[in-house]
Parts: sequence; structure tokens; C-alpha cells
Amino acid sequence: MHNVTLAFEAAWKVLVVGVILGAGLPALFAVGVRSMAYGQGGSAEARAGSAAHPAGRIVAGLCFLIIALAVVLGITYIVATGFGKVVTFDHVYPTLTDKK
Repeated sequence: MHNVTLAFEAAWKVLVVGVILGAGLPALFAVGVRSMAYGQGGSAEARAGSAAHPAGRIVAGLCFLIIALAVVLGITYIVATGFGKVVTFDHVYPTLTDKK
């Protein structure tokens, strides 16, 4: 019975990571694009009276920054594995350490 519990724990972790990386980052990108459109005036068509919203640009910038950091972290993980290192989060920021 202990093996079933361990299997469900592992499946739950894989599911969460899959949702975050598989659907979360594209959804965050969509929010960033939508926020950028809102920041430009709220419409894809040029209309008179559509004002720019600075909050939309700020939200879009934060969304794109998070996505860029996720991409850089993924590339770092791949390259570190090739050099025999591992990315750890022992501190607030990711660090590279030797494999044990």
C-alpha cells in the first residue's frame, strides 16, 4: 500500500509541473499580449478616443519577464546537466552544484 501512496505523490507532482509549464506559461503569455493591447488603447483597431493605459504595459512587462526567466532557467538546467552539474534552489535564487 505504501507503493501506491508514493506513486500518487509522484503523479501529483508531475501533474502540477505539467499544468504550470504546459498550460501556465502559454496562458501567462496570452495575458501579457492582452495586457499589451490594453496598454496601447484596448483595441486592435485604431479608434478615436482610445487612450493608452500604463497599467497594461506594466502587467505585460511583468508577464513577459516571468516567461523569459522561465526560458532562461530551462536552458540553464539543460546546459548544467550536460556539464555534470545540477540546478538547486537551496537559496532564494537557483545555483549550480556538482552532481552527487
